[in-house]
Amino acid sequence: MLRPLLWALLILSASANGITSMSDLSPLVGVGFGLGTLGCAAALILHHYRHRRPADTTG
Repeated sequence: MLRPLLWALLILSASANGITSMSDLSPLVGVGFGLGTLGCAAALILHHYRHRRPADTTG
């Protein structure tokens, strides 16, 4: 349940970051969305490495 939520937040925050970069809003708003995007990406990477299956070394 965590991964779909993180993916949705990643897409939303990246889109919002792009939109705010092209608008006249304060740069701090874009920085906030950028940090949110970075945090979601980091959480997805962490989740992947913690829950991946062990490699099959027989062969």
